[in-house]
Amino acid sequence: MPVADKLIHAIELQNQGEIAAAGKLFIEILDEDSNNAAALYSLGLIALNSGDQPLALQLSGRGIAAAPKFAPLRYLYGSVLQSMGNREDALKSFDLALEMQPDDVSVLLNSGVLLRSMYRHLEALERFQQILRINPDHVAALGNSGILLTEFKQSEQAIAIFERLIQLDPTYNYGLGLLFYERMHICDWTNFDVMTQRIVEGIRKGERTCKSLAFMSASDNAADHLLAAKIFADQYCPKNAKSLWQGERYRHKKIKLAYLSPDLREHPVGHLMAGVFEHHDQSRFETIAISLGIDDESRLRARMIKAFDQFIDVRDMGSEQVAQMLRNMEVDIIVDLGGYTSDTRSDILAFRPAPIQVNYLGYPGTMGADYIDYIIADRYIIPPEQQQYYTEKVVYLPDTYLPTDSSVQISDRTPTRSECGLPDRGIVFCSFSHDYKISPTVFDVWMRLLTQVPGSVLWLMSRGDASQRNLRKEAEARGVNPDRLVFASRVPLVEDHLARYRQADLFLDTHPYNAHTTAADALMAGLPVVTYMGNSFPSRVAGSVLNAMGVPELITDSLAAYEALALQLATEPARLAAFKARITANKASFALFDTERLCLNLESAYIAVWRTQELGAFNDELGLSIK
Repeated sequence: MPVADKLIHAIELQNQGEIAAAGKLFIEILDEDSNNAAALYSLGLIALNSGDQPLALQLSGRGIAAAPKFAPLRYLYGSVLQSMGNREDALKSFDLALEMQPDDVSVLLNSGVLLRSMYRHLEALERFQQILRINPDHVAALGNSGILLTEFKQSEQAIAIFERLIQLDPTYNYGLGLLFYERMHICDWTNFDVMTQRIVEGIRKGERTCKSLAFMSASDNAADHLLAAKIFADQYCPKNAKSLWQGERYRHKKIKLAYLSPDLREHPVGHLMAGVFEHHDQSRFETIAISLGIDDESRLRARMIKAFDQFIDVRDMGSEQVAQMLRNMEVDIIVDLGGYTSDTRSDILAFRPAPIQVNYLGYPGTMGADYIDYIIADRYIIPPEQQQYYTEKVVYLPDTYLPTDSSVQISDRTPTRSECGLPDRGIVFCSFSHDYKISPTVFDVWMRLLTQVPGSVLWLMSRGDASQRNLRKEAEARGVNPDRLVFASRVPLVEDHLARYRQADLFLDTHPYNAHTTAADALMAGLPVVTYMGNSFPSRVAGSVLNAMGVPELITDSLAAYEALALQLATEPARLAAFKARITANKASFALFDTERLCLNLESAYIAVWRTQELGAFNDELGLSIK
């Protein structure tokens, strides 16, 4: 049989899934024509799909040498390099393939995904949009374009794309959740009840209707949160068959403690943890920062770099490379501070690089992955009866799980009401939470409060024109003058931002996704926070910090009780003033703003889980417990 006929037959076999027969025939072709580019490509692809990366690299490299203008070999070579974690060289190979075939959709798609993983979002978006110019209905390009547009805060464009995506493919992975979550980011509550019902029903059927982080804005059911997390973990970062840690017992003089995070910069997680990093006991811990995110060159990042024994920027490394590095360093405990939030890489932990892997702080819930051993919480965040909804073992801190930075000094100068855009008189209800946390049911309560408290205003954080426009529209629809919504702009320094809280009278929490950092900020400035503590991790955080501040009376257990308490405080000045005085007085003696105390409790937790692993038994310390 001529080589050309053999090649056609071999490709047919490969397409039919007859891989062994196809491979044998490709080898015969190479025996006759050692430089046959198509056969080298196909054998290289077979090798890559079977996990033999070195052979795939050798075959594709040999093919490029023989046929340097054969674009598929450049694409294959880049794919192999990408799978091996060599992202820069992989991108160069993809670019060479595109020089030869500029409209190759597969190369555009994969190189776009690669660029996105390298945080080169603008270039990635251009590749996905190039695909859409070729094929406007390409669902993967639509999905990726929409997600990137959310990164650029182009919510209305992203929403239009997600709507188109769902029309084309109603079952697209997490498509419904992507649309829901982005609408929430601009307070567009179109079909809110219908969408949340569809999302919850899908999760309960095991469908990929919504990513677990977005789901926290749709549900207050811990059991459903667990289902959503498991669905996402199984698809996004399943346990890797390759476990880098094989049960070895390290013998270090200090516990090697690594924090994994994309947020070691100007970010709420950075602000919460900076003081903890600085307070770690250097005689007992060797601290290592694994930075996944951008270097914003901020003063906060500079503080953190100084606080760690090692600060390693791994943006340009693949996940397996990072995992192997952590294993080679013999890290004892890895603490993931990001979970399933933006720019995290939980798949690093899927390789099991350390004997102890911990979920803490950045992601408010279970990760649903069996290679995450522990979650750090407190008994308000995860009551004992809710432990069944966490795949991790729960490590309880004695006060609150939420760290704060006691070194922050609020600016002495308080801006005037006029400077804040507030009226000179009247109650100022405040809620500086993110827009996506504002649910229409809570907004209903807020508008009723404005109606019942003459002259009052609602002070919100400005996130963009679209959200402001939608919130004003929603206020008007509820019979409230839109001018009674006042939007604060961002200020550069956190100290100045905190000073603004002094002009507010009462902080109104969100539900089912509470204020977390912003609740602590309000209390730091002496502002009472009224919360509705629900039945899931993200809906219980404000309750945790209020307990740690010694004002549990500000916690309610229903929306009706939340509304009633807020109205009482707004109309009883003496009672409101008493709470403000208590909060101010409690700052010095209660746990919430004692960074050193939190760090000691956290270190005791690390030592406890380390001893559990080392000795096979748990030693109770400082009231900590593992369940």
